[in-house]
Order: sequence, then C-alpha cells, then structure tokens
Amino acid sequence: MGRSGLVTETTSVMKTGLLIAALSTVSAAAFAQGTSAQPSPEIQIKTAVLAAPADKRDGAMVYGYDAKGAFVVLRKGTNDMVCLADDPAKKGFSASCYHRDLEPFMKRGRELQQEGKKPGDVLTIREQEVKAGKWKMPKQPTTLYVLSAKDENYDQATGDVKDTYLRYVVYIPYATAESTGLPLKPEAPGMPWIMDPGTHRAHIMINPPQSTTPSAAKQ
Repeated sequence: MGRSGLVTETTSVMKTGLLIAALSTVSAAAFAQGTSAQPSPEIQIKTAVLAAPADKRDGAMVYGYDAKGAFVVLRKGTNDMVCLADDPAKKGFSASCYHRDLEPFMKRGRELQQEGKKPGDVLTIREQEVKAGKWKMPKQPTTLYVLSAKDENYDQATGDVKDTYLRYVVYIPYATAESTGLPLKPEAPGMPWIMDPGTHRAHIMINPPQSTTPSAAKQ
C-alpha cells in the first residue's frame, strides 16, 4: 500500500475506534433534552434504517429523539435488528443498526453515559459487569452497521442522504488475533482486522475503501 493509502487507512481506523466507543452512548444534550431541531419521527425512522440490510429495514426497532430531544423508542420492532437515528446534537450524519442480542451491551453503555461516566470508564465497567455475570454478551457473532455522511449531504426535511459511507463491525466476545487469524491493524484498505482482542467487546472491523464517486443511500 502506498503512503497516501496508508495515511488514509490509519486515519479511518482512528476515527472508527472513536465512533465504535461512542455508539452505545447518546449525547449529553439528548439526555438533557436540548433544544436542537429534531427531524420528524418519520424522517428519523427512514434514515435510521438505511444502515441496515434492505431485508431487515421494515421490521427493525428504531430509537430516536422526541421534540424535546429526549432519547426514545420511535418504533417497536418485529425482527432481530435495532437501529439508532442520527443524533442532531452531534456534527455530521450517523445512523447505526445492530443485532438485538447486542442490546444489553448498548443499553448499558447508554445508562453509564447518562450517569456521567467517561468513555474509558464505560468500557471498564462493562467488562467488569460481564465477568461478574450481571448481563451477557451474545455467544454467537453479531453485527453492527454504521452509516455516516457529512452534514451538507443530509436533508433533514426529506430524509435524503448522499455520499454515505457504511462500516461493518462483527462482535465476537473474547476473540483474539490467534483465534481468528486476523491482524491487529489493517494492512490494506478494506482489510478486516480485530479490535479490543481478548475482551468482552472484541470485534472485527471492516472499513471498505471510501469511494470518490458521489452516490445516494439506497432507500
């Protein structure tokens, strides 16, 4: 891989690590019921499920924000997918969907963040709680999808999103580089690698090469 490709991939890895650490939390502004303008529930649902595979969208449970900025359930689900709408209090567009068996992990992260815990403390506390048997991580591999875009590429009035980027995360608790054969960092654009090996949150990261061709998220 050339120097420019390596720099791009390294930057993507750093951003993705921060993003994954924050996915199971919502903004303090949301918990404080901030005054940021919220897209309608219909628009939030429409854009949240764009992160999910097409055949999972109609039945996905969706979390989002009410008129006061509180984090709420916008739609109950009928399948195994849970989606989070974009947080309008944060810069850029980001929607995510994950397998429902990850909900205890994600929910606990949101609770700890609401209590004012820092990201590092959230990770430590969850690790301790899982080992103590207070709640469980899935036994089988489970997937998280993260769809992102720049602010200027998201129309809150129509729910249209363009030039999106989709990342994939597969959680395999306590997996290691040795047990999976995966490297600890990507050696080429889009190469799968394992992050947080040996912990309850061990996961395979897949960051596809970013396209330079403008495109719209498939509705």
